[in-house]
Amino acid sequence: MIGSDEQADRLKALEEEVNQLRRAVVSHALVDQAIGVVMTVGGLTPEQGWEVLKRVSQHTNVKLREVARLLVRWPARGRLPEAIHRALTAAVEHARESRADSREDEPEVRCGQLG
Repeated sequence: MIGSDEQADRLKALEEEVNQLRRAVVSHALVDQAIGVVMTVGGLTPEQGWEVLKRVSQHTNVKLREVARLLVRWPARGRLPEAIHRALTAAVEHARESRADSREDEPEVRCGQLG
């Protein structure tokens, strides 16, 4: 049988795990919303939006969830921190260029035929 100290330790560990999962769910939702903002502003796909978020985080040395928080609040606040704005502009441009480069490698499709 499990002793009361072991039960208390197990309960504490489970409570911490639940708290971590709750934070992860909130963080994930925030990141998804930020991807939507990036997609709207940049005219990008969800995958490109994710790449833009990661790039902004890496180039500004700001945690991804903080970048996401700032981007989600941006429409209501009307401004972004300058470093985030510069990095976002550069990352969106990079994503657009990458998309244009990848399109050049794909065959053109017109009216159901490869061209």
